[in-house]
Amino acid sequence: MASEKILNQKIKEVDELAEKINQAKVVLLTDYRGINVGDVTGIRAKLRGTNTEYKVIKNNITKRALQKCNFEGLDDLLVGPTAVVLGYDDYLEASKIIYEYAKENDFYKIKGGIIEGKVVSAEEIITLAKLPSRETLIAQLAGALLGNVTKLAVALDQVSKQKANA
Repeated sequence: MASEKILNQKIKEVDELAEKINQAKVVLLTDYRGINVGDVTGIRAKLRGTNTEYKVIKNNITKRALQKCNFEGLDDLLVGPTAVVLGYDDYLEASKIIYEYAKENDFYKIKGGIIEGKVVSAEEIITLAKLPSRETLIAQLAGALLGNVTKLAVALDQVSKQKANA
């Protein structure tokens, strides 16, 4: 049996991870087989600017932390090497970075995760990651609205010219 010191250390790890999971807007579980230390460093560097952590944590500790946070349905995903991505500001940006990396590397897979307190599948995460960013959507909306306003202004100008000529 493990010593009391080791048990206390593991309890502390579970508590810390559970606290991070509760604070995170997105928790992604990924299979990192087939990537090297340089790749992991590259992923971490990209995520660092988004207030996101990339951690390799033992599956047993992750399971216990998820149970402590009352998230069910993820135990089946915690098989084999699993990296945990914790995003604290924006769930979409972290999901996009991980999705883009998974697209470029056949061995790297998104297993599933949690987005704003809801357990989601890998397919749902990938669907969200394919969406344009918030800024892009706002720009598209503004462009569409501006285009309609411009058309209205031209139509009103033509009406006023026709009345002036009549």
